[in-house]
Amino acid sequence: MPVDTLRAEIARALHSLGVEDAGEIVLERPRNPDHGDWATNVALQLAKPLRKAPRQIAEELVDLLDVQRAGVSAAEIAGPGFINFRLAAEEVQGRLLEIAEADAAFGRSDAGRGEAVNVEFVSANPTGPLHIGHGRQAALGDAISSLLAWTGWKVQREYYYNDAGEQINRLARSTWARYQQEQGREVDFPEDGYQGDYVTDIARELAAAEGDRWADDDSPEALEAMRRFAVRVLMTELERDLDTFRVEFDEFYLESSLYEEGHVESTISRLRESGLVYEKDGALWLRTTEYGDDKDRVMVKSTGHPTYFLPDVAYHVTKWERGFHRAINVQGADHHGTIARVRAGLRALGHPEGYPEYVLHQMVLVIRGGAEVKFSKRAGDYVTLRELFDEVGVDVARYFFLMRRPEAQLTFDLDLALDQSDKNPVYKVQYAHARMCSIARKGGVELDAVDPASADLSLLERDSEIGLIKEIARFPEVIEEAAAQRAPHSVCAYLESLAGMINSWYHEGNDDPSLRVIGVEDDLMRARMVLVRAIRIVLRNGLAVLGVSAPERMEREQAIETAEAAA
Repeated sequence: MPVDTLRAEIARALHSLGVEDAGEIVLERPRNPDHGDWATNVALQLAKPLRKAPRQIAEELVDLLDVQRAGVSAAEIAGPGFINFRLAAEEVQGRLLEIAEADAAFGRSDAGRGEAVNVEFVSANPTGPLHIGHGRQAALGDAISSLLAWTGWKVQREYYYNDAGEQINRLARSTWARYQQEQGREVDFPEDGYQGDYVTDIARELAAAEGDRWADDDSPEALEAMRRFAVRVLMTELERDLDTFRVEFDEFYLESSLYEEGHVESTISRLRESGLVYEKDGALWLRTTEYGDDKDRVMVKSTGHPTYFLPDVAYHVTKWERGFHRAINVQGADHHGTIARVRAGLRALGHPEGYPEYVLHQMVLVIRGGAEVKFSKRAGDYVTLRELFDEVGVDVARYFFLMRRPEAQLTFDLDLALDQSDKNPVYKVQYAHARMCSIARKGGVELDAVDPASADLSLLERDSEIGLIKEIARFPEVIEEAAAQRAPHSVCAYLESLAGMINSWYHEGNDDPSLRVIGVEDDLMRARMVLVRAIRIVLRNGLAVLGVSAPERMEREQAIETAEAAA
């Protein structure tokens, strides 16, 4: 890569200055692109050991640089001793060869070196359909997993759910009441029951499957049958919705297995050995304040039942024991209070500080016509994920969930989501991809067959073309930084900005036919088709990271092509 070539030449020039080991030579992109493509502060770092003014070192260094070997057209000194570099046009143009050669792998790296990482997300209890908050978490967790996989991590996508406990008991009681009503019995519905129509649907399915077997039966066996059936139905629906939403998990981990396999009891025993466990008011407490928690936490209530905190700690112990020494939990902001206590419990067992890592997201507000869309008929009090993506499509839903920082509240504007113009960000990016495919079709060219090595890339000399190549060549950096920051929204921002540049470049040919891809001299058309191919690769790969499709045709583009053919 050009940056590696430049770094090597700087090291050679420093050696000529008598610097045997300059350490890591940091090259960064200037905040203002007008200042160049790369910048280094190495002269400032060497001022003390060389006992010279930074600017003097910078001047000597620039004099010794072989700009041609470094792949730059200029090296400029700024301020007290910063050096800004501008890449030579041939270096920029040469990136198209790299992009075409890598193709579907362009943007991938081995930064993670195959290290295992567990990404847990969604983890909704099976007590009702997935809501839009789960949808944001599903898109976010899946995109973070994808970014990590693209940068060389061995990723396990994991879903952890509670198949027992009070919420599931409420579901069982709610299903029992609806089932009895289906049998013509008059029973009171639990005050704390789940009110959505989906519970009635479950009761009807149970009645169809087992008839009146449990009529007037309120025994523990009947409630257990309700629990098992309802959980099975809802988990099947949940998995179906996630599959449609293009989210697949490697592991569905049941909370009940923590008890069945002895992990909870083992965790209690090990915590006792830490000397931080004590009894108070008949309950068993852990001194989590030893590790920064704001107060000590109850592990086992006076009733003998564990709190949620205990199985959470036991669950993360299993993650570590399964080889996931890096773990990321994607959860709603309402889980903020659990972070300190879970980490404290794990530290008491000898696990490192900061394990696991958390990515918390804010709630989603759905609006139409400027007003909030408050509820779903089926769910009763919230909008379901399926209803949302059935209306706007999976691509739009995923992209909208990802385009804002997780910590920012997301307003999901249904009117904008359904808009088919550049106002809709995902449509803008997808349309830019479809436009590249359209250019190739009009030129009678198969883009995958375009050979950059046979093209004279020096013909791509316009500022807009050089700027585009620089921007698409930056894609691997965008992916690596987004993975490190757990920030899929930065990929969205990059793609939207790139789509804007593509549109500007394309429209330059509206008034000047010589600036078009098609209808120009063959050598120039061949070179520009190489650029078209590279643009398509980056847009397609970027959308793939987000789990969004890259259509080759779109309704608007088809209308334009039809009109042109008729003319």
